[in-house]
Amino acid sequence: MDKAIAIQSPLVAKNIARARQRNPEATPEQVIRNLERMYISALTGTGAAVGGAAAAPGVGTGVALALSAGEALSSLELSALFALSIAEVHGVRIDEIERRRTIVMGIMLGGSGSATISKVAERTGQHWGRQIVAKVPGETLKQINKVLGKHFVTKYGTKQGIIVLGRVAPFGIGALIGGGANAALATLAVRAGRRAFGPPPPTWP
Repeated sequence: MDKAIAIQSPLVAKNIARARQRNPEATPEQVIRNLERMYISALTGTGAAVGGAAAAPGVGTGVALALSAGEALSSLELSALFALSIAEVHGVRIDEIERRRTIVMGIMLGGSGSATISKVAERTGQHWGRQIVAKVPGETLKQINKVLGKHFVTKYGTKQGIIVLGRVAPFGIGALIGGGANAALATLAVRAGRRAFGPPPPTWP
């Protein structure tokens, strides 16, 4: 997680530029939808690829599990990049690591992440992504991240464990499980991102 959230601003800018590549005049809403599609596609692809490789002849269970562990790190990095890119398009610049951690874990945990943040911060309101940067003090953020961290290890870690075991299934079943499970996780994160930041801005800041 620490490695994933350490993504620097130039990488976020490149990701947004990719989403605008086909249409430089795209609105923030169009760019966000492109970012969502890119994220779901990338996460689904990595899950299916690892599942397929794990099922290849001559690949032992140990190698398959190692491949899946590497893919789990890639998934974290892709998810962090997605969350920070969405924040940037909304005009929410997150330079502090602690605030990045809150945004990334909150979005990856979906509805439970939003509920935890609202409960601990008490005043984040409906679209908590903006309030985290603008109003929540650093000490409160640390409390939020402690609670989110426990949820993240149990909920996200358990999901990844099940997916990893599914990916080593034989006869190509792992590719279906890996791709499908990653697609489901990505879709939940997309919904959480929409809840966190609300409607996209009508124009670029």
